Amino acid sequence: MTLPKVRLVLSDIDGTLVTSDKALTDATIHVVHRLNDAGIHFAITSGRPPRGLTMLIEPLNLTTPLAAFNGGLIVDGDLKTLKELEIKDELVGPIIDELSGHDLSVWVYQGTDWFVLDLAGPHVAHETDVCQFRPRRLESFDGVRGNIIKIVGVSDEPDVVAQGLAALAKELSDDVSATSSQSYYVDVTHRDANKGCVVDYLAERLSIDPQEIAVIGDMSNDLMMFARAGVSFAVANAPDNVKNAATHVTTSNDDEGFANAMNRFILGTS
Repeated sequence: MTLPKVRLVLSDIDGTLVTSDKALTDATIHVVHRLNDAGIHFAITSGRPPRGLTMLIEPLNLTTPLAAFNGGLIVDGDLKTLKELEIKDELVGPIIDELSGHDLSVWVYQGTDWFVLDLAGPHVAHETDVCQFRPRRLESFDGVRGNIIKIVGVSDEPDVVAQGLAALAKELSDDVSATSSQSYYVDVTHRDANKGCVVDYLAERLSIDPQEIAVIGDMSNDLMMFARAGVSFAVANAPDNVKNAATHVTTSNDDEGFANAMNRFILGTS
């Protein structure tokens, strides 16, 4: 089945476009090139920082804006800022306190810089490998204000992550967006920094009706782009609430889910 009039495909990265070991498969690269050949734009959005997206530009021949921090910072291929949504300075301290108070390790992103209190903290090494740059260690976040784009709470305990999300929703839901890009992350951004707004931004920039946009993802932070686009795909490794919200469910990210969805539904090949 081929879907009519898809002019842009917008994909999440981790858990969706890349495999569990963060690799682009040959099939994924090939199908993105086929989308381009068919005149269909391809773009990416992620909770990653901008520098964590640049390694995808060359193999995928990306020319569209890169939507980092779930849309909190949108840049071009040279990392020039196109759109930026900062967290208000007066909210930074309360967010850090709320996350820390729920036993979450805290990271702070100021522009394209990444700050942590513990270089050996949970998932710091993993994130360093994925994004291919290291954070800077600080003794305290007290002096880090201005141009704060994202604050992250990290824990390998699902209940701790859930409690942190719930607390932020209760205390600061009018001011920030708090979602989970991975099961161990709480991503806190400006209230208008979400992947639904990325759909809106790209639709306006590329003069495309949102109903002509197809999106694909795997986590709760992808749900807002599901709601804005004409068609949505969830990979099989997504939780049930994400799969239930999608127009279609494809195979997992470790079983060519992205390529299979594009070939079957967008390009009309099996």
